[in-house]
Amino acid sequence: MTLFDTDAPAPEPEPVSPVPAAESAHPATDPAPEAGSSARTHLALTVAYEGTGFRGFAVQPGQRTVAGELVGALEQMLRGDVADFVGAGRTDAGVHAWGQVVSFSTGVDTEPEVLARKLTRRLGPEIVVRDARMVGPEFSARHSATARTYRYTVVNRPQPDPFRARYAWWVPEPLELARLRLGADPFVGEHDFAAFCRKGPEGSTTVRRVLRSHWDDLGDGILQYEVRATAFCWQMVRSIVGTLVEIGTGRLTAGDVLTIIRSRDRQRAGRLAPPEGLCLWQVDY
Repeated sequence: MTLFDTDAPAPEPEPVSPVPAAESAHPATDPAPEAGSSARTHLALTVAYEGTGFRGFAVQPGQRTVAGELVGALEQMLRGDVADFVGAGRTDAGVHAWGQVVSFSTGVDTEPEVLARKLTRRLGPEIVVRDARMVGPEFSARHSATARTYRYTVVNRPQPDPFRARYAWWVPEPLELARLRLGADPFVGEHDFAAFCRKGPEGSTTVRRVLRSHWDDLGDGILQYEVRATAFCWQMVRSIVGTLVEIGTGRLTAGDVLTIIRSRDRQRAGRLAPPEGLCLWQVDY
């Protein structure tokens, strides 16, 4: 089965076309390219991965990570000439992706489609390159992104589902969809999400702008939360989902959401939802 199989028809994946082509790349937000970079090929890959076997996306010494596997494979294929590798989102251990985007440059001539096929043959089925294309030297998978969409799946049944155990959070207590939706609404807009974020580096901001926050009932006890924002802070989506589940069970109310946001106190928010239900679904440019 795939990451998103459900008994009811799942939403169709969006077309794989958010990454701008080289002639129409997003205006530069990364540092200016070094001299001579015009001789290099700049590429963007749209990547899906099953995150269970990885210690997250970002490279970590001595750990198996998604970026580590991608960079290692690229270096073997491109004679070690891989630079400026960056991903749109730094997913945690156990978190999945359908639309992660990475960008990098190389001085080795390569056809994007051929490179994508070779990477998928080498790294699949855990990591699959869904799309590859050339981009301008100013493009950055991280800094050029205008929005990111995450989806979180919950199995709301009295008994767990062994076939969804890696891809959903089993919540046996009945969840009321109307409460979940009411609780999701106040997150839309620009807020300081300190109450929903793990503390970051000194001086970093937790102000974020959420564009969409909504629950869908996919049938047969499968609920899915979708949240879209210009950016997210560390563990923000999982903290929001944990709080919304508390609202769905009646332990918190929708009216508590703004109070928690204004408190800026992580202890006021709900539990941290487990990583397996979370998926980086799409990145927009």
